[in-house]
Amino acid sequence: MSIQQPTLSSELPEALTQSMREHWKLFLAEGIILCVLGLGAIVLPLIAGLATTVLLGWLFLIAGLLGLVFTFKTSSAPGFGWSILSAAAAIIAGALLLWDPLQGLAPLTFVLVAYFIVDGAAIIFLAIAYRRELSGKWEWMLMNGVTDLILAGIIISGFPGTLVWALGLLVGIDLLFGGAALIAMASAARKGLAKS
Repeated sequence: MSIQQPTLSSELPEALTQSMREHWKLFLAEGIILCVLGLGAIVLPLIAGLATTVLLGWLFLIAGLLGLVFTFKTSSAPGFGWSILSAAAAIIAGALLLWDPLQGLAPLTFVLVAYFIVDGAAIIFLAIAYRRELSGKWEWMLMNGVTDLILAGIIISGFPGTLVWALGLLVGIDLLFGGAALIAMASAARKGLAKS
């Protein structure tokens, strides 16, 4: 007779469920906060876009400065020149975004459009490639890809006016959906706790 050892794959869902049940109030609070922030970003997309630009500017600047410090501390390591170049690029990108966040909205929105185009096309091709294996589900992947391309088209068709609101609006939508998912998970965990 063999003793079956619990595997990580069987322990993980149980641990996640237990954690959700124990901390459902925290997940609920986080979900509500994310929903409020998301609604605020949707109502005030320019402010949300500027806040995102400033945050990214600080992240680039700090990452570049830290990269510069660590590169000089390890100056004998191979790739010193490339590390300096990488750190300098991050510092310059951060400084530019912080210098004029309104001007920084344009390149970030262009990156967002490029992402939607590449991601949309890739998901469409994946959906078509896996339509046999994902019977009944590949259509959702296809719709996801088409939605990405439609979003890119909407943003492109409204240039330059969409540069002011697109980034903030999409950040708001993401926060709102993330918050709603946390609220739903917290509610399910609370109901599961009440049943047991």
